[in-house]
Amino acid sequence: MFTDTSPYFSVKHDFTAYLSPWPKDQALPTEHELRAMLPTGLLLINEVKTLESDCLLQLRHLDDDAKSVVDYLKLQSRKIDLVLQYVLESEQREGEQYQGMYFGGSGIRVINDSQLVENDQYKITLHIRDELVALLCFVKVTASQPLHTDDNQVSDQYISSLEFTQILETDVEQLVKASLSVQQKQLKLRKQAKTKA
Repeated sequence: MFTDTSPYFSVKHDFTAYLSPWPKDQALPTEHELRAMLPTGLLLINEVKTLESDCLLQLRHLDDDAKSVVDYLKLQSRKIDLVLQYVLESEQREGEQYQGMYFGGSGIRVINDSQLVENDQYKITLHIRDELVALLCFVKVTASQPLHTDDNQVSDQYISSLEFTQILETDVEQLVKASLSVQQKQLKLRKQAKTKA
């Protein structure tokens, strides 16, 4: 179980988060209790991601002749990812929906119409569709302030920083890999835009 507050890289990317207030007088769940809270869809996706990660590590040691096999396996993996995404999206969601703006291994930032109270704890289900990341964890509000628009005007929305207080280590690894993947895609798009200009 991850409870360290060391900072990780954070990337700007849209995602969805569902927040449910956690009672102040109730202790955060243990690792075992957190695992028991996971719905079937999240259990499935976590298991598939773990198996896929282990398999890809082994495939990296194969020579160039195996490239077509690797490409085929990636295609199969993508098909499974799409089916799992559908399963996740059809599951009942608990909590209030927030629009995510930044994510990383330490926490997230979300946008909402109302200000969150600092130090309040929330149970959160996080969905990063493009990276097929879906997880359940706990966060604490570290800041919540009015959101500024691109022309530096104050909007009627708030941006809130949420720090992970209880999250499985495998989920932190997923978030770190996803943030690096998103960053690589963003850099590639910027490079392509520069070459066209």
